[in-house]
Amino acid sequence: MLNTVLFDMGGTLEDVWNNQETQAAVMKALRERLLAYGLDPGCGPEEFENRVLAGLKAYKAWCAVGNLEKKPEEIWPDFYLAAFGFDREKLVPITEELANMWEVTFFHRELRPGVKEMLEALKARGYRLGVISNNASLYNVFNVLEEYGIRDYMEDVTVSSITGYRKPHPEIFRISLRQMRARAEECVYVGDTISRDVIGSKRAGFGKCVKIGSHLAAERDVGLAPDVEQPDVVITDIRELVPWLDAVNPAMAPK
Repeated sequence: MLNTVLFDMGGTLEDVWNNQETQAAVMKALRERLLAYGLDPGCGPEEFENRVLAGLKAYKAWCAVGNLEKKPEEIWPDFYLAAFGFDREKLVPITEELANMWEVTFFHRELRPGVKEMLEALKARGYRLGVISNNASLYNVFNVLEEYGIRDYMEDVTVSSITGYRKPHPEIFRISLRQMRARAEECVYVGDTISRDVIGSKRAGFGKCVKIGSHLAAERDVGLAPDVEQPDVVITDIRELVPWLDAVNPAMAPK
């Protein structure tokens, strides 16, 4: 019987998008933070942006090889800001601050409509709830859940920067299962991408997988083979999850 529902964060519980304005905003904020800590990039804004984006691209390429994740204290000096040659002793202590700032500035984030009502309905039915998220900040997901007022619904929050594994690596799903003391076949995973969420949860043995549309899903799912794992259902509104679960899992539905 299904008794546990685990969620992706960005693109699933929250709507996330980025554009040229958010990119310009994060570059400005990053440059100002570095200067405030006595770390001068030594170049103009355009060159600064080019170097940071090159570092970001290099890190994404590294992650893609094994679906692994480093901690902020490694990501920023070794990748994002590698081209500047900053004093590591000055940079490392502020890397988590930079990582969190990046997540909330480079991306526009807002809680999807109906999330609280959906979580409340699932809790009332007796489901156990948690989060599995790819995030290059140690604390951003926890902070955002608190800001949205939904942290208390989650028994566990598993983040790639803490585990060292990124979705779709099955180990991040297994770590969450161990922490929840849940069985994979009794779990539903809800995410917005096939490449990370559907493939990862299916290969980890989850009982069901739900896909919800998002702004970034098409970009992240480019180049997938036609025969990859598919979700059990596709929804457009997070509130659709409740009646779908009632139908496929009547043992937990209200009597």
